[in-house]
Amino acid sequence: MAKNAHPRYRCGECGHTEAKWVGRCPECQAWGTLEEAGVPRAALARITAGPVGTPARPIAEVDVETARARRTGVPELDRVLGGGMVPGAVVLLAGEPGVGKSTLLLEVAFRWAARDGAGGPSLYVTGEESAGQVRLRAERTGNVHEAMFLAAESDLAAVLGHIDAVQPGLLVIDSVQTLASAEVDGTQGGVTQVRAVTAALVALAKERGLPVVLVGHVTKDGSIAGPRVLEHLVDVVLQFEGDRHSALRMVRGVKNRFGPADEVGCFELVDDGIVGVPDPSGLFLNRRETGVPGTAITVAVEGKRPLVGEVQALVAGSVLGTPRRAVSGLDSARVAMVLAVLQRRGKIRLADADVFAATVGGMRIVEPAADLAIALAIASAAQEFVLPPNLVVLGEVGLAGEVRRVSGVRTRLAEAARLGFTRALVPPDAGKLPDGITAHVVPDLGSALSLCLDTVF
Repeated sequence: MAKNAHPRYRCGECGHTEAKWVGRCPECQAWGTLEEAGVPRAALARITAGPVGTPARPIAEVDVETARARRTGVPELDRVLGGGMVPGAVVLLAGEPGVGKSTLLLEVAFRWAARDGAGGPSLYVTGEESAGQVRLRAERTGNVHEAMFLAAESDLAAVLGHIDAVQPGLLVIDSVQTLASAEVDGTQGGVTQVRAVTAALVALAKERGLPVVLVGHVTKDGSIAGPRVLEHLVDVVLQFEGDRHSALRMVRGVKNRFGPADEVGCFELVDDGIVGVPDPSGLFLNRRETGVPGTAITVAVEGKRPLVGEVQALVAGSVLGTPRRAVSGLDSARVAMVLAVLQRRGKIRLADADVFAATVGGMRIVEPAADLAIALAIASAAQEFVLPPNLVVLGEVGLAGEVRRVSGVRTRLAEAARLGFTRALVPPDAGKLPDGITAHVVPDLGSALSLCLDTVF
């Protein structure tokens, strides 16, 4: 047998190929994802022209009205989607079990169906629950409408039959891992089945101009389960985040072919369902009359939305050989870097202390603009000084201790001023600042620490 006739094995997660089967992919380190890819075909010497389905036209003559987004009726979700659901778009919504994905999509299906038939009926297909269970939840949340159809199916052919019968304007699949096709080898929820089912639904959505929402499971580390190609097949990938001990939920855009991929929508779980939170800044603050050591206020930007949040830190003497470093809601790598800069440039001893850093209200801050707030919160906790309660802190901290400029300072401070903050620490060259807030420019970490220790300040 010729050398190139030997079968090759391809990873369903990353696409890496191997000459022989191995249990763990050498590229992405995933287990059990290599499948036989067959014999590679020789390159064609000449490719003949085939039939043309739709003739090419000048771009100015292409009709764009059929591709405009249609609002779902849930403003916070429309914000993340870039205005609404685009006909033919396939949206993948992933999140941990119990975070509220099904509750949100029931709300979306209800709002879509309740628009006086403008968008057509909605079809909700569940493969994880019975139709009666979904109906009970819909009654509890008030999401029952005569133009909202429900089917409990796990076979792809049966789902396609429901689509032909209902002719929906919106299709929701909860979840894609529960669907299987009898024409495809592999177990339900396996790599081969998930890839084939998703490809079939994507082709159907494009052919009929039908917006489709797929619910996806997540792995233990929070990434989307199934083959990595799943995220490439769909048009939009949304991550549903939230602490199950908190009522706050956030839908974060990861990929979006029709709008910004960095927007975030805020929701709150209540007894009768889920509601959007158009002004969530107050949820991330603990407003106090007097300051407390170890706290600092900053303003993060999610997409185009500024969010005022609080960073808290606790520094305590360690009895362990290796002091603990615990982080919640922040980037642990950036917190480690800030700790090193504080000790080396700020002359604050932290090598023998346990350090805990967290955000309030389940907020997640990973951008460098919060570096200075993290540094001042840790310094405040270590040296027992209090930052003024009406102060916000902005700035990226470099390894040399300098405070670097961040984007959108004016937008961030305008949001802080709206919430009653009157003073701010900002990096140099911050640009024109809004009225109602006094800015103090700090070129480096030492200047910021000196200013915060000043009794006049």
